[in-house]
Amino acid sequence: MKAVAEKKRSQNIPEYIIYMYQMEDLIRAYECNLEDIKQYVVNHYPISSEEKEATAAWFSDLIELMKAEEITAKGHLNIIQAQVDLLAQTHWQLLKEDQAYFNIYNQAKPHIIQMIMDAEGVAIGHEIQICLNGIYGLLLAKLKGREIPKIYQEATEAFGAVLSYLNSYLQIKTQ
Repeated sequence: MKAVAEKKRSQNIPEYIIYMYQMEDLIRAYECNLEDIKQYVVNHYPISSEEKEATAAWFSDLIELMKAEEITAKGHLNIIQAQVDLLAQTHWQLLKEDQAYFNIYNQAKPHIIQMIMDAEGVAIGHEIQICLNGIYGLLLAKLKGREIPKIYQEATEAFGAVLSYLNSYLQIKTQ
């Protein structure tokens, strides 16, 4: 799992963030109980014993971080939010200087505004957080077998385009 996370972080920051949101929720689902995570999750991965030990240690580290940051009930790890903030900073920079990105963002903007209105006053963060939450929400709905309304599918496609552009920009910038 750690290797998967590291690969995602190096290749696709939005995927990494969403993956880590899943891991945080998985840990919460098992109430931060490492033994249960080992028994019901790690032991079912088709990996070697050594990899299972490393995966269990990774989950243990995540649990300790979540406890230290007091996010065992809700919220996200600071290391994950730092990646969200990096995407947001890049977003704000590109809005000012990249017409292609500006056009992609304008396709997502009505959906972002709708999400803000649907939140009815609940703070949901900046535009990039809204895009990530929208895609993560779609993933969760699919995992639960829920039917996805067409408008929500359109929104997440627009959010995906924004996040994909940001990721591509950052990948080029770091090469």
